[in-house]
Amino acid sequence: MTKTMINFAFFLLGIIGCTGNQQDKLLVVDVTKSYPKEELTLQDFMDVEYLALETNDEFLVQGNVAAVGEKFLIVTNMRQGDILLFDRVTGKYVRKINRKGNGPGEYVLPFNISLNEKENIMYVNDGPSSNIQVYDLEGEYKRTIPYRKGALVTSLFDFDANHFLSQDIYAEGNKTFASTFFLMSKQNGERMDISVPFEKRISPVITKRVGDKMYGSSPRIGFISSYQGNWVLAEPSADTIYTYRSNQELCPFIVRTPSVQVMNPEQFLFPGLLSNRYFFMQVVTKECDFEKDQEMPAVNLAYDRQTGKIFQSTVYNGDYEGREEKMSVSALGEDVAFAAKLEAFDLIEANKDGKLRGRLKEMASKLNSEDNPVIMLVKLRK
Repeated sequence: MTKTMINFAFFLLGIIGCTGNQQDKLLVVDVTKSYPKEELTLQDFMDVEYLALETNDEFLVQGNVAAVGEKFLIVTNMRQGDILLFDRVTGKYVRKINRKGNGPGEYVLPFNISLNEKENIMYVNDGPSSNIQVYDLEGEYKRTIPYRKGALVTSLFDFDANHFLSQDIYAEGNKTFASTFFLMSKQNGERMDISVPFEKRISPVITKRVGDKMYGSSPRIGFISSYQGNWVLAEPSADTIYTYRSNQELCPFIVRTPSVQVMNPEQFLFPGLLSNRYFFMQVVTKECDFEKDQEMPAVNLAYDRQTGKIFQSTVYNGDYEGREEKMSVSALGEDVAFAAKLEAFDLIEANKDGKLRGRLKEMASKLNSEDNPVIMLVKLRK
């Protein structure tokens, strides 16, 4: 069987049972094409909220937003082991939790967090120990969920009441169905692989020795996005990006061309933020000059659902002149697509230069340079 026939067979397997339910026609993206450039303003298609985090003598916010709920916003200072809880509405400091250590009920590094306010618990993924530690929101240890040793669990998306959805870009083996994506039991850490079809595994990771140092690079964007209640999975080795539904049905969503299987160097297509108006994507080329930089070159694309056009996109913040926003997605909460940290000293300087507007300008006028940051929460417009 030829490569074309194999790819077509995989595609048919995926599309059976899905066609009648797809709200969008199958989008085809040529990753080699030079698309026209267009600038967008974030506030034209997304809702934006700013939250100034309280500053006190007990802590300094050095990390990023890990989870957002109705009551709490959680920031992790990962290297220090701090898990900081703030009031979601006011930005007031609530408490600091730190269980850093190597003992029972402790973590080495809090990689990421899944928040469940209804049950008053949070799941803290500790990559180095291959454990998820479960605490209540006062920081009391509840239990440990062990998972496969050596797996790089890079996310804990809340798939359903019993499972997390995650990915492992270092999935073992070259088998056709060696899985990047999997569901993980919230009870015992058991893993159920999600089989996204492809011909031959292609690693998105580059490693190279330069002198006496070993360097590595991988795409700086997640392989999982979300859209209209479904999850969107971009397997680097596949030519089709799929939606993954609550009933565990896999349906074709975006097709890239030419096939990644015949490219050298490979160019991957990953989904970013998928809004009601625009689908944001990124084309990442698997090459890296480690002597100059450790990032792979990337091109940001957007598909306009109204016009049917694809273009190279640059998205600017309408409240912050000249600030470009990255249209990645981390699904931090039920209504929050992504968050960004705006440092106090940057906002103060931008305000002096007349670059801020509206609520952000008002906040900046009350900041001191050593204050904790303002958090920008970007939400899908309903």
